[in-house]
Amino acid sequence: MNEERKTLEQREQMTDLERLRHSASHVLATAILKIWPEAQFAAGPPVENGFYYDVDLPHRISPDDFQKIEAEMKNEIKANHPFEKMEVSRDEALEFGKQGRLAALGERAEPSKFKLDIIENIPADEKISLYRNGDFIDLCAGPHVMRTGNIGAFKLTTVASAYYKGDENNPQLQRVYGTAFKTKKELDEYFAMLEEAKKRDHRRLGRELELFVFDDDVGPGLPMFLPRGAVIAEELEKLAKETEFAAGYQRVLTPHIARESLYLKSGHLPYYAESMFPPMELVAESEESKRPLHRPELFRELLERPLTREALDEILSKAEKIRSDLPIDRYYLKAMNCPHHHKLFASIPRSYRDLPLRLAEYGTCYRYEKSGELFGLMRVRSLHMNDAHLYMTPEQFETEFNAVNEMYLNYFKLFGIEKYLMRFSTHDPAKLGQKFVDEPELWKQTEEMTRNVLKNSGINYIEVPNEAAFYGPKIDVQAWSVIGREFSIATNQVDFAQPRSFDLRYKDKDNTEKLPICIHRAPLGTHERFIGFLIEHYAGNFPLWLSPEQVRILTISDDPKLLDYARLILNELRAHQVRAQIDESNDKINGKIQRAEQMKVHTMFVIGKRDMESNAVSVRVHGKGNLGAKPRAEAIAEILQSIRERRA
Repeated sequence: MNEERKTLEQREQMTDLERLRHSASHVLATAILKIWPEAQFAAGPPVENGFYYDVDLPHRISPDDFQKIEAEMKNEIKANHPFEKMEVSRDEALEFGKQGRLAALGERAEPSKFKLDIIENIPADEKISLYRNGDFIDLCAGPHVMRTGNIGAFKLTTVASAYYKGDENNPQLQRVYGTAFKTKKELDEYFAMLEEAKKRDHRRLGRELELFVFDDDVGPGLPMFLPRGAVIAEELEKLAKETEFAAGYQRVLTPHIARESLYLKSGHLPYYAESMFPPMELVAESEESKRPLHRPELFRELLERPLTREALDEILSKAEKIRSDLPIDRYYLKAMNCPHHHKLFASIPRSYRDLPLRLAEYGTCYRYEKSGELFGLMRVRSLHMNDAHLYMTPEQFETEFNAVNEMYLNYFKLFGIEKYLMRFSTHDPAKLGQKFVDEPELWKQTEEMTRNVLKNSGINYIEVPNEAAFYGPKIDVQAWSVIGREFSIATNQVDFAQPRSFDLRYKDKDNTEKLPICIHRAPLGTHERFIGFLIEHYAGNFPLWLSPEQVRILTISDDPKLLDYARLILNELRAHQVRAQIDESNDKINGKIQRAEQMKVHTMFVIGKRDMESNAVSVRVHGKGNLGAKPRAEAIAEILQSIRERRA
């Protein structure tokens, strides 16, 4: 898969921090060349948490080299060279490349091979520019900071392998990563956040807290939730169902597979084919009787001929020939729920009185993420999506879109997500008919409608070109955990194309048939990604309502009367659907408490003889310690109220 080159418009929208990091990548290349003058460079963009430069170099760069590279970078920053932009013709740029002058400190015998290839792929109508800092000249569209001295604090972080342009058929390069900030304080805070993030890593906590597992025999990217993890998924689904019921949603169920024709109609084939599992090919059901299994002549040969290796090979060859000549049906694992929901809309005649129609499903989808992109629960191949599709008239769009956004905000408040951003992704007119459905007027109309609703609602958003869904503009929801780590957790899409593809109709007040607008929305994203986010957000210390084990009862001794009292409390809690259990081990009370703390059990009821005699419990909360003795009824009532109200 090719790594997409940013357009000039996207580059102009770079933030100040992105410009700083882009400039740092040029300084990185300058430093590498001063140590290894033979280095050849490909691309060096700013990325989410820093920057990188891809380098072709016989020497294998390792973290042991970082100190001397950083020393050269500091020299270049201290020199305070200006970043000078030079606009050149295509021929001039090619000449620079042939002289080995691009991404170099001077002319070289060997041409700048990667830069020459990049020049060949720059659109004919796009201006070409070079940037100079000191002796270093690079093919670059910018933008940059004014001078190398404007680059604040920086640090190299890792080195990895990467194929040129992300294509495994191309040469493998070394990708040197770093990060940069305006001040050292910001840099230090970033690395402190990374250290805290390691402690909160959902993959580590998932194992330690027995939430989910992966297994080689099941397959990469296919998580399995253990009972404690399944609890979290079920609580999230319960929350979604209650919220959506109150908002007028109706629940549906759809199968996990569908014929190829469904995805051809939706347009996911061919646009989305790379992200779908390969099809299952079956003999068309109308031709079932012609399968080799039903051919008596083959059975006669098996019974009547001597079963030599040659005879078997001949019979199997005939069977394969019969099978290959039969028409086949292709079935795909469901990669998305929307085509099925569109079919449900179309299954019944609809009137304007039926709209808005909100169809919801926690649907299981399967997507063939490349193995190198799989990452814990954040990037998986099977996912349970908090999906819904809303069908409406144009007049209802603003109200429905606002209601969806309001649902997001309510969820953010519930989970203590204080920082978030809506990324409003629009299309690129130059890619209509390729990456985006070729409906220029509908793109313009729906993007303007969405933009106006976002502006009027006052929601914090940015506009990002060339990242829309193929059938309409979308909003990706970015959220920051309590330690400041950014996650993409949900999406919200406007669809004008698929209602037309599926010929979805409703009768309007004037008795004419019209196409509805469709909103795809998934406020809680997928179980997998959202649970991964919550594990890191809470560091495994879930609020009581979401905690896999809400209460553990710990007895100070193994006195039978004490155990009977503990079981009485357990039965009362479980009668109210509280996830509770008793630690009946023979360990000392400190050992029991330590084990419960390690598993991050939310609340412990510690029970001794005095508690039993006064019909009380001693309450201990994970992370808060001992809260003292309380009457049993009061302690249980507080537990129930906290769960019912979904307190933080």
